[in-house]
Amino acid sequence: MRQLELLAPARNAEIGRTAILAGADAVYIGAPAFGARAAAGNSVADIASLTAFAHRFRAKVYVTLNTILFDNELADACNLVWQLYHAGVDALIVQDMAYLTMHLPPVALHASTQCDIRTPEKAKIMADAGFSQIVLPREFSTEQIRACAEAARVPVEVFVHGALCVSYSGDCQAGCVATGRSANRGMCPQMCRLPYELVDSEGKVVAPEKHYLSLRDLNRSADLLSLIEAGASSFKIEGRLKDARYVANVTAAYSRALNGIVAGAPDKYHRSSCGESVCPFTPDLNRTFNRGYTSYFVDGRPSGNEKMASFDTPKWAGMPVGTVKSPYDSHRRSFTASLSEPLANGDGLGFFDSSGRFVGFRLNSVDGGRLFPASSVDGLRPGMTLYRNNDKAFFDLLDRQDAGCERFIDVSFTLRNIDGSRFAVAVADSRGLFAEITAQCDYAVAARPQGDARRKTIGKLGGTIYRLSSLDDCLGDRFIPLSVLADARRRAIDALDTVAEATYAFDRRRKSLLADNAFADAPELTYHDNVANKSARHFYQSHGARIGQPAIEVFRPAGEIRVMQTRYCIRRELGACLKEKNQAGRLPVPLFLRNPSGLYRVDCDCRRCGMDIIKLNR
Repeated sequence: MRQLELLAPARNAEIGRTAILAGADAVYIGAPAFGARAAAGNSVADIASLTAFAHRFRAKVYVTLNTILFDNELADACNLVWQLYHAGVDALIVQDMAYLTMHLPPVALHASTQCDIRTPEKAKIMADAGFSQIVLPREFSTEQIRACAEAARVPVEVFVHGALCVSYSGDCQAGCVATGRSANRGMCPQMCRLPYELVDSEGKVVAPEKHYLSLRDLNRSADLLSLIEAGASSFKIEGRLKDARYVANVTAAYSRALNGIVAGAPDKYHRSSCGESVCPFTPDLNRTFNRGYTSYFVDGRPSGNEKMASFDTPKWAGMPVGTVKSPYDSHRRSFTASLSEPLANGDGLGFFDSSGRFVGFRLNSVDGGRLFPASSVDGLRPGMTLYRNNDKAFFDLLDRQDAGCERFIDVSFTLRNIDGSRFAVAVADSRGLFAEITAQCDYAVAARPQGDARRKTIGKLGGTIYRLSSLDDCLGDRFIPLSVLADARRRAIDALDTVAEATYAFDRRRKSLLADNAFADAPELTYHDNVANKSARHFYQSHGARIGQPAIEVFRPAGEIRVMQTRYCIRRELGACLKEKNQAGRLPVPLFLRNPSGLYRVDCDCRRCGMDIIKLNR
């Protein structure tokens, strides 16, 4: 039976807890250092508290250590791994091959998406090297996922939701070259979210300034079954910088979707954690942050009409809620609109003005179709679409503690007589665990039936993660004071907690089976392979690799530098594809991106239907 894992992001331990209550089977969280989101670090103590909470539901905690390391950081990174191991984490998500050479505890290692696993051959190498799970690129189709899963024969993790990097992850040097801030060092300056002009070889503007590299957000909620059938086991929600609102809503949505798949094929699939999540809101992926959605290349190639980029803004415009009927009236401090959705006081609204700039404002009040903004709004024109990116009523639900979500382990109690002075309380749960305690109480016959009172007392499980599923009351007419029964129930639950902690099964690092000549036939490694320290060099060279260039963070090569390689193509997105005769002439060749950070040549690779972004030294 296949085990399915919903993997949610956690900016901190509190959000990690919310994710688990909302239905995550595992969460990934940043360590105090060496994570690819430098702004999302957490103390080892906080991570330890999260693991203790997660493990009660058999949910897992993965810690990201997915930056490349410098020589002077190797000892500190190794020491941190030992601290995290003692904190009870289930796995470390890493990029740098130096970890494979360190003296580490037997904690499982996952190969980060930053490892840039683009081929089945590399997927097998990562599995043979000892990685317990591999994270595949967001760009992959179901067929590419299938090929890698079959080659690796270890659990395969795929992204299903959230922000898309325009470049293959781990192979983006744009930030480092342009600003000195490296994505591979946890300091991505988000070059792909900046506006650029498109210019020709003479510097003439051929398309106005827009966010040409800013992709929409991934949404594969409709593709989960095909991803599962392709061999994926772990389904990752991007967003280690996202807030609790986002995490609760998106996690609950995907958890429900996975539950539906499991319910339809219970003999084939099951969730990797235990317990039922109960959330007081109806999850809606359109009501929290997104830049518009794309399923990206899940089917291999986008349809002719599917847009992948969000040219106008890298921010969240929101859901369409109506159309402007009249411009802002400064005397009445309002405007009118034809609304398709009910609005509430405090909603955040916005529109794209005549120049394509997104303008946002807060709604003070609404009276039918007349809207009263908190401040004057310039640029409104009749016919403009009105968007809502702050749904106050929905966000009020999500802003409660843990978004109001709870998660329960179902328990079945059995009460039985032992002798005239003792009775037993046994408890079994949906994790497959069992505990039994003995309680003292001299036998006495009850004056009236005790069944209802005993069920009510046993069912008082508030303040715990447990929910009464059934009670087998074999005490008959024996009288047990309810205070004695309540104490026995508490001790039985404490015993069950002890059993749960003692029987938690950790993943452990796989033994390396990598051949000494694994890289012998591979091309010489370049700065795209991110080798930045002596231990990583030793790993590659001891398995037959030739290293021509270190990571760009260590040594920057002269001349033109390829700073991005993408599967997305600007020309295709703009309807100027070089492979389509009726489109090819719509934009010049060559084509360049330009903004204050510099000039970049767009090299279209029509063979693979993608492009390279080349930083020019001009």
